[in-house]
Amino acid sequence: MIVGTAGHIDHGKTALVKALTGVDADRLKEEKARGITIDLGYAYSDLGSGHQLGFVDVPGHERFVHNMLAGATGIDAALLVVSAVEGIKPQTVEHLQIVDLLGLDRGIVALTKADLADDDQILERMAEVETLLSTTSLAGAEIVPVSAITGQGVDELKAKLLALGESGKGATGFARLAVDRCFVLAGAGVVVTGTVHAGEIKVGDHLLLTPSGLEARVRSLHAQNRPAEVGRAGERCALNLTGARLSKDAIRRGDWVVGPELHAPTDRIDVRLSLLASEGQPLKHWSPVHVHLGSAHVMGRVALLEGDRLAPADSSLAQLVLEEKIGALTGDRVILRDPSATRTIAGARVIDPFGPPRNRRAERRLAELAALAEPDGDALEGLLRLATGHLDLARFSRSRNLRPAEVEELLQASDGVALAGFGFLATTLAEAKQDILETLKAFHESKPDAPGLQAERLRVALKRRWPAPVFQVLLDQEIRAKTVVVDAAFLRLPGHSLKLGARDEALWQKMSGEMVRDRFKPPRVRDFAQAYDVPEPDVRRILQRLAKIGRVVELAQDHYFLRPTVAEMIGIAHAFGRDFTAADFRDKLDNGRKVAIQILEFFDRQGITVRRGDYRRTAPQKLERYGPLPPVS
Repeated sequence: MIVGTAGHIDHGKTALVKALTGVDADRLKEEKARGITIDLGYAYSDLGSGHQLGFVDVPGHERFVHNMLAGATGIDAALLVVSAVEGIKPQTVEHLQIVDLLGLDRGIVALTKADLADDDQILERMAEVETLLSTTSLAGAEIVPVSAITGQGVDELKAKLLALGESGKGATGFARLAVDRCFVLAGAGVVVTGTVHAGEIKVGDHLLLTPSGLEARVRSLHAQNRPAEVGRAGERCALNLTGARLSKDAIRRGDWVVGPELHAPTDRIDVRLSLLASEGQPLKHWSPVHVHLGSAHVMGRVALLEGDRLAPADSSLAQLVLEEKIGALTGDRVILRDPSATRTIAGARVIDPFGPPRNRRAERRLAELAALAEPDGDALEGLLRLATGHLDLARFSRSRNLRPAEVEELLQASDGVALAGFGFLATTLAEAKQDILETLKAFHESKPDAPGLQAERLRVALKRRWPAPVFQVLLDQEIRAKTVVVDAAFLRLPGHSLKLGARDEALWQKMSGEMVRDRFKPPRVRDFAQAYDVPEPDVRRILQRLAKIGRVVELAQDHYFLRPTVAEMIGIAHAFGRDFTAADFRDKLDNGRKVAIQILEFFDRQGITVRRGDYRRTAPQKLERYGPLPPVS
């Protein structure tokens, strides 16, 4: 377990940590000279029987609260230090506020310098501390008088710290370590230190740094100040990292070392925010703040989602809009300080680390946040029951650091179904299927001579407006089940087909035969009309109807080609394997320069070919627009 000190400057935090561990946590020359802790210090106490406590000694000076916060967000329990001589001071209060806002409910109060106070003073201080704690997460915490000089109460304090239990950090998720120091060690290279917030890190692991995305391999590691093969959640670790672009200057306090699955930097974080009761005035919408999350410290603004002002002691949904991207996950605790960084003003718990840039106050979004605020299982079920009707499983698992198997278990417990990366309730899938089929049926009944609906028109015609990627997943399922048929660019029910009348069908059979025989230079509308003594509008009407269902393609005005022929001609153009001219293409088709140019100009408009002067080249991504390319002899 990691224990963090808290308390006012010169109340004896560092001396107490040394008495508990034998280690002087002041590591900087300036700290030694000035007699105060400026940056984070670390020490470890081996208590035998496999028990070891790690201590984060934080600064007590108001100027270094930002350093205190870098260490506080990784601790499991608080050791609040109060001088028996001086009692409660400003940083005692602010540090306790921070502990409370971080939701730390495990802790002990050390009443230091007990050898310099009489019994009455100690009783008076204990009463003052109890009153101070009564409205915080440490209400009822034990108070132990100690002296780092005489050793009074030190053993009792160790025993009570051990009794607090082990770290509660999640061991099942992917690896996640908050970097609070980075340095270069002679003979080893880049070393980062920090607290493992989740999962475990092994020697040889390939990890990423967030937000930079730099790749790093763990060459070796120390866990709780000892060489180890594995560092686990709840332990302080030092990682010796190596990577092609890795350097000391490329890593900073506030970065995360994470499994690749968790690399998702964000600058919009939706939270439940609580303003301290001690604030003298409401917090306004879009107020600038200092944001502390993990060991990161960035500037940002508060976008309130439930009004334009937040009164002291109240809470509200809010979005933190940051000036820099950071790593964040659901459940992370955030501390906010005022624009001048002179006082702590609020705390927050991350509900969704990937907040939307628009419609953040919309009723649908607020309902989504209400569901996301619940524990994992309840959140997943709640999201599936919302009007949106679906859940992006990858986004959900990443935001909560859940492994695929865990998400699958939660989905099954909620009677949910996974489909191509999205989660649905079984009832929702049944409703979606019915909606698709009924919409197509209604369209066929209203327009029996139409071939069907194009995909986007079907999507917007449904009762529930699905996002395009989700609709495609639902549609693909129906296509695989053959309850919906794809007919060229149209979707239809299996029993529906576009039928020509007997007279039109007879004419089409004659025309299609000619279009097959002279496929690269088929007759035009007027040619068919003259050949079969039929009015041009009748020929044009038939070919236009056939073009709607994709049997023919109009490459130039009144000049139609069979769809397979268009795919064949695209294959011929692609087979050049180089830039080619209209003359090259004409010679392959043997259909005359004018028709060859009309075909190529159609390809240009469709993006199938790219023209540069007299030369063209096919665009690979558009080659199968009119069907698979047949082999070219």
